[in-house]
Amino acid sequence: MKKHHLWTVLAIPAALGAFVYYRWRTSGFDWRKFLAALEGLDWSWMVLALALVLATYVGRTLRWEVMLRPMAPEARLGRILVATIIGFTAVVLFGRAGEPVRPYLIARKENVSFSSQLAAWVLERLLDMLMVLVIFGVALSQVSHSNIALSPRINGILEAGGYAAGVTGLICIALLIAMRQFRGRVRERLTGALEFLPRPLHIRVDAFLAAFEEGMRAIRSGAFVSMLLAYTAIEWAVIAGAFYCVFRAFPATAYFQPNDVVIVLGFVAFGSILQIPGVGGGMQIATALVLTEFYGLTLEAASGIALVLWIVNFVSIVPVGLVLAFREGLEWSNLRHITTSAEETTADEAKS
Repeated sequence: MKKHHLWTVLAIPAALGAFVYYRWRTSGFDWRKFLAALEGLDWSWMVLALALVLATYVGRTLRWEVMLRPMAPEARLGRILVATIIGFTAVVLFGRAGEPVRPYLIARKENVSFSSQLAAWVLERLLDMLMVLVIFGVALSQVSHSNIALSPRINGILEAGGYAAGVTGLICIALLIAMRQFRGRVRERLTGALEFLPRPLHIRVDAFLAAFEEGMRAIRSGAFVSMLLAYTAIEWAVIAGAFYCVFRAFPATAYFQPNDVVIVLGFVAFGSILQIPGVGGGMQIATALVLTEFYGLTLEAASGIALVLWIVNFVSIVPVGLVLAFREGLEWSNLRHITTSAEETTADEAKS
């Protein structure tokens, strides 16, 4: 199943990449036009976009602090912010394999269990996914009511995507409700159902579930849930603002209105899920496809915009993350294998 899932994950960006490569080969890609598109940047808009992107890391830190507060009332935003920046730097450098870095560092800094912070990370992913689905749904509705000329086949694909987004959204909401009810009795039933496991493994699973339950405490309070949803909405509004600034910086997209930004952001948000270590991947491909197929931009201009969006939204944090990691005395060779360290930490929690 793992191999099947891996091949599926690899096949999607490969297929999209092959399509872009085909378009590049058949359209006669002109590097001079590509460079010309970059030379026409309005740097005042680019600076504003970069400032907004950096502000999103502060927003993510504030949201994580809300999830951490029931377990660590004395948690400091500065420490969480440092771990957040280093964690996102690890994702850019190592791809999705770097995701455990942030919860692992926060657990170490705030002296809480790694399992509890893994639960916070799962909750954060669900909140972001819900917001992505909302944006994607709005994007689909905007496309169907816009002046973008689409073939019946593309319209059918978008309609199917809308249904898929709706189903996925319902699943996310169900998971949030289930996680909110995840407490004593549910954990006891789960551990009871796993009695057939060897005792050492059963103890580890029980310890993990106990810490995971602790990490879910933030969503048992209506006030905390409201704060998490508010921070998530603000976070994505700032991201949309950054996209708008980047589009205004390019002459080819300077005419974009807010609904155009929502359309691109909705598709790009899904593309960013496919993160290839060091080079990104899904985000650039999705951006290029939407700008060429929906808005008729040349492949050169679309590629330049996709590259700049990726650099601003992801790569821009890497220098800051490297400096902070060096200051913290962290070695990237160790962070790359953080999953092993996290598993050992979980085992130590179970023994204690």
